[in-house]
Amino acid sequence: MSKFPSFSETCSLLLRSGCNAPVIAHLKAVSDYAVEVARLRDGVDLELVRIGALLHDIGRCQTGGIDHGVVGGQILRSYDIDERLVRIAERHVGAGITDDEARRLSFPPGNYMPKSIEEKIVAAVDNLIEHTSRISIERAVENFHSKLGDHPSIDRIKRLHAEVFYGDIR
Repeated sequence: MSKFPSFSETCSLLLRSGCNAPVIAHLKAVSDYAVEVARLRDGVDLELVRIGALLHDIGRCQTGGIDHGVVGGQILRSYDIDERLVRIAERHVGAGITDDEARRLSFPPGNYMPKSIEEKIVAAVDNLIEHTSRISIERAVENFHSKLGDHPSIDRIKRLHAEVFYGDIR
């Protein structure tokens, strides 16, 4: 049976995996905001959001690339971490990565689009945390646009934001 770590175990896991202080500060900022957002919704597993947000960028201890979600999933599986937490790490990048994009990026076969309420909250909130500061969706879109140009993922980011912050995400 896979493990669902406590807060202190999660912090130890981040340090043991080699996450540096700026990444850990970002993870804590995302976790705090994600829990705030989750509390506004019925039926959300707050501990899954809290710990999932703390672990979502664990892959950044090994890579700064778009593959950090996939790498994070691999790291978490190596520690036998609960698959729900693994999926948050794998599916949080932008607003998810489609099958076609994953093939072009040479990712292992898998689903990289957020599905659960908790996955969607972490992905949407992560887009609104720049380092440790909260930013607007407009600023987040500008940031993605400057990196990606007119990429279809920008529309997904906007839709995910609207779904999490203004819609019904069930």
